[in-house]
Amino acid sequence: MKTVVKKEDAVKKVFKGVSLDSLALGEKSQVTKMNYVLGNFASPHRHPHEQSGYVISGKYELIIGNEKYELNTGDSYSVPSNQIHSFRVIEAGEVIDVFTPPREDYI
Repeated sequence: MKTVVKKEDAVKKVFKGVSLDSLALGEKSQVTKMNYVLGNFASPHRHPHEQSGYVISGKYELIIGNEKYELNTGDSYSVPSNQIHSFRVIEAGEVIDVFTPPREDYI
C-alpha cells in the first residue's frame, strides 16, 4: 500500500484494449484512471467488486441490469458488486473508477 502515488509513478497498464493508470491502492479499495478511446467497450459482465466512477471527460453509455444511462463530463455512477453491467464509449475521454475491494487484474 502506498500512501501517495505521484503522477509519474502511476502504474500504466492495458487491460482488454483499454489503457488505464493504477493510482491509489489501499487494503480495501483501489483508484484507477481509465483512458478511453472511441471504440472501447465492455461486454456484459459482473465482478465481486463494487465500482463507483466519475467522468472527467468524454461521453459513455452505461447499462446496469436493464437500465441504460448516458454519462457525460461531471457525471458519476455506482455499480453494486456482482451486478451485470456493460458500457461503450461514445466520445473519447477519461474516467476515474474506484473498486472495493481492489481488482487484482488491474494491479
